Amino acid sequence: MQLQVKNSPFTSEQTELINKLLPTLTDVQLSWLGGYLSAYQMVSANTVTAPLTVNDISAIPTVAPVSVVTQVPREATILFGSQTGNAQRLAGRLAESLKVQGITVTLSAMNQYKTNQLKKVDYLFVLVSTHGEGDPPDNALTFHEFLHSKRAPKLDGLKFSVLALGDTSYEFFCKTGQDFDSRLAELGGERITDRVDCDVDFEESAAGWIASVNRAVSSAATPASSNTAADTTSAATESSVVEPIYSRNNPYMAEVLENLDLNGRGSDRETRHVEISLEDSDLTYSPGDAVGIYPQNDPTLVDELISLLKWNPEEVVVTGKNGETSSMRDALLHYFEITVLTKPLLEKAVAFSGNDKLAELVNPDNKEALRSYVKARDLLDLLRDFQPWTIAPGDLSTLLRKLPPRLYSIASSLNAHPDEVHLTIRKVEYEAHDRKRKGVTSGYIAERLVPGDKLPIFIQQNPNFKPPVNPDSPVIMIGPGTGVAPFRAFLEDREELGATGKSWLFYGDRHFVTDFLYQTDWQRMLKVGVLSKLDVAFSRDTEEKVYVQQRMLEHGEEVYNWLQDGAHVYVCGDEKYMAHDVQAALIEIIGQYGGKSPEVAAAYLSELQEQGRYQRDVY
Repeated sequence: MQLQVKNSPFTSEQTELINKLLPTLTDVQLSWLGGYLSAYQMVSANTVTAPLTVNDISAIPTVAPVSVVTQVPREATILFGSQTGNAQRLAGRLAESLKVQGITVTLSAMNQYKTNQLKKVDYLFVLVSTHGEGDPPDNALTFHEFLHSKRAPKLDGLKFSVLALGDTSYEFFCKTGQDFDSRLAELGGERITDRVDCDVDFEESAAGWIASVNRAVSSAATPASSNTAADTTSAATESSVVEPIYSRNNPYMAEVLENLDLNGRGSDRETRHVEISLEDSDLTYSPGDAVGIYPQNDPTLVDELISLLKWNPEEVVVTGKNGETSSMRDALLHYFEITVLTKPLLEKAVAFSGNDKLAELVNPDNKEALRSYVKARDLLDLLRDFQPWTIAPGDLSTLLRKLPPRLYSIASSLNAHPDEVHLTIRKVEYEAHDRKRKGVTSGYIAERLVPGDKLPIFIQQNPNFKPPVNPDSPVIMIGPGTGVAPFRAFLEDREELGATGKSWLFYGDRHFVTDFLYQTDWQRMLKVGVLSKLDVAFSRDTEEKVYVQQRMLEHGEEVYNWLQDGAHVYVCGDEKYMAHDVQAALIEIIGQYGGKSPEVAAAYLSELQEQGRYQRDVY
């Protein structure tokens, strides 16, 4: 968005300078600047001082105080619930911006927060994602349960705000954040600024919420007899953040070194092992992190859309919120999501459709019909089913959401493969509604990406899925299919670091001969001792299907003994079925061999989770 003299209070010279500066700033810099301006406004309004410069926030402490100085609330608590690290990263960004105002910040994961402190909090800011079908992320489960229980205290006098992260393609969009928001109000809390619900393209909405929180905190200032410049100095120093050159908003164009099919001849699956160069990028990662890939839509699908709407593929359209443009075809290939239907998309599409059936479909009374329709359909289906249309090329940027990146667990150790990152990506193919469908990223990588091509990527740190700090700690890893990817990284790193702790991998897929991903790696690791035990389950090789959770139950007593010896348990893969079945197996093992009731066994596993000894990377 470009500032103009007519829509702002700035002179033409100021407008030109601002428009030159803002597009060059990173997200951290923008949030930092928001906090800085709040602090600047407080100081300049209540003190006599020379003008401050944007480049020198340290000028703030040199201000000479006058008799009455405004003081903002001095303490705030920020709690986050995060599965992949986004909410945690944004929580850190909010904390840094509040520190600039001289506020003492308590920043904590929800499962690490002492709930008996909650009734003492004056300012509470909650950042949380929604996982699965409206569920809290793993590290928010216990706090969510506590807050919705009879043990939750009255919170009269509490000022709060919630940032909710989610995905509008899911029915229960941002439900966990909405739960926290309504419950805090029920307990007597007062919203200092409204909740913001973020879709997958969350950066701008999140930055706006952070700025709103900073403004609200600043405006809540109360008179005080004194204030010290030292507080602001300390906060400003602590808020210094080194932002990597390449990030979610500025991906690195990485060269593809290898793109191999891991499945054997005759397999009905295709799983790609992709090796990517990080040379000269300064990007780093650690086991448990993920790579975000900005994919390309299928050219065939794009051409069918353009043909149906009778558009000129070379017509120039707006693709970005700052006025960026590209050709129509390029926009549909690279910038807009066209393979997923969401409720907001259909609601907006009603205005462009001459078919009354679409308005009927999005009627609140037809939730089940809408839920059924959006499943496994895409934009082409929508356009074919509800003709005629009045959509013009210029409507794309308001109708379609930005093509989001896809995250993939890293399958390599940077210590073992300097300047490289490896990924394990299974091609998604299926038929639905009389059409063949493909995964956006997996189809692109399997069918059109070759060594030498460039791929826009960024590193997504995941602090909630990390190997034990103590290399002597035993680890149990459960990763069927592509869920085994991070455990290749774990074991490569343990080998490079000389870790001596025992390791046990449970792996499963369909067929031993064609679908045993990284088989030679596991055999080598068993031989050298970096992998202590390997148990496998190939579901289609036996008359009765066998899965990893059944292998765990078969070795239940030994699994329990490992847990008693301090083992850390890691689960990666499908959340809807596998992860639930594995958790049920763990509870059964703990109950049977630990002599505990199901309730006590579940509490035992929850305790492991709070200790960081039970971690999941599920999707």
